[in-house]
This record gives sequence, structure tokens and C-alpha cells, in this order.
Amino acid sequence: MRRRVEPQKAPSRKIRSTEVEGDVTIAPVPVTFGEDITVQYQGLLARSEAEQVYLHMGYGPADRWQFISDIPMEKVGNTWEAKFEITDDSRLNFCFRDNAGNWDNNNGRNWSLEVHTGKQY
Repeated sequence: MRRRVEPQKAPSRKIRSTEVEGDVTIAPVPVTFGEDITVQYQGLLARSEAEQVYLHMGYGPADRWQFISDIPMEKVGNTWEAKFEITDDSRLNFCFRDNAGNWDNNNGRNWSLEVHTGKQY
């Protein structure tokens, strides 16, 4: 009698996250072109009980952002969270602002992460 062998499921990809400077957590890391990313924020604006927080982001060199956009963040407990797809393979730069015009730009440095292409060399 032959036994039926069930196909093995591919192992699920672990969500890798890391806390970066200033009460910001990124998942997954490394940040990879074409993948969805989650940015969680618990910094100054979150602690000041802002009514709405926006992720202000763009791509390129830290001093010349391109493709700039503001993404409304969702409040989850004491954390503000934004999910979006990485659509450029250069460098991800971001900071935060609230609905009252206050900014958290990491003491003038913003946050800046290399975007990987997913290719191995």
C-alpha cells in the first residue's frame, strides 16, 4: 500500500524588524525594493498626543529627496504606524509631522536607510 505524501509548505518568511534611533521601528529589514515596509513611530509627536501623524518620506540622497509624499499614519495603541511599498531602489529618507505643523526630524538628521535591490552579487 502506497502512502500519500503531502507537499511541504515553503517556510514562511520571518518578519525581521529593528528599532532605529528615535523610537522608530522598521520591518522588515533590510529594506528591499518592491517589498512592503512598516514604519512604527513612538517619538516626540506620539508622546505629545498628536491628533494625526504623517510619515513624510522620499527617496535619493539625504540632501536631495525625490518622489516626496506624506503618508497618514494609523494609531495603534501608543504607536503610529504606516505601511507602504518601497518603489525606488536608491535610499529611503523620512521624518514625521503632525496635523498642527510640528515636526520630528531626528534632530535635523531625519531617518535614512539604504534600499536593497534583492539581488545577490
